[in-house]
Amino acid sequence: MYRIGIAEDDIKIASLIKSGLEEHDYSVETFPDGITALQAFLEEEFDLIILDVMMPGMNGMEICRRLRKVNTDVPVMLLTALGTVDDKVAGLETGADDYLAKPFHFRELLARISALLRRKKSSEPKKATKLSFEDIELDLDSKTVQRSGTDIRLTAKEFVLLELFLRNTNKLLSRQYIAENAWDINFDTGTNVIDVYVNFLRNKIDKGFERKLIHTKIGMGYIMK
Repeated sequence: MYRIGIAEDDIKIASLIKSGLEEHDYSVETFPDGITALQAFLEEEFDLIILDVMMPGMNGMEICRRLRKVNTDVPVMLLTALGTVDDKVAGLETGADDYLAKPFHFRELLARISALLRRKKSSEPKKATKLSFEDIELDLDSKTVQRSGTDIRLTAKEFVLLELFLRNTNKLLSRQYIAENAWDINFDTGTNVIDVYVNFLRNKIDKGFERKLIHTKIGMGYIMK
């Protein structure tokens, strides 16, 4: 399931886009202002970002400009009522991949999102079969895990969860992101299944080792660092 972040200060428009995309099986998070959006985009993992150009705090072009200093891979689409050629050129020069003028047909938005995600996927290098961080190693082919040369036996779910952490080291992962990417389910705020499995994994890869790798950010999620 692809995760899309939307920065849009118009609550009605943001809600409509979010609902429409979720009906097409996208995971969507919306942010009402530029500063909040940029912080989330820098700290969390998104497959695609949609930015309204005119927003309080920080406009979409400035968000894109700052984001591109640290992340050149995530596709970025700008949405705006400013539709002149000069406006489009200015937006693309900030590092955006696409520019869609308001008002727009939702079908066109879907088509452009699909095209950006296909382009991103085709440009991604083949995933490594072995992942490592500090003294922990995971082999995707043999389904084995070692820490400091010691074999660690994990259940299938624990293995998938560890793989997710290893592919996102030093990044804060929300419970919703973990649920959707390790379990491919919508996050139910009424359950603690994510916390339970993270604790299972932590007991196996951290217990008995001086350096702890999985850390809790209270109220926010987990990070491997």
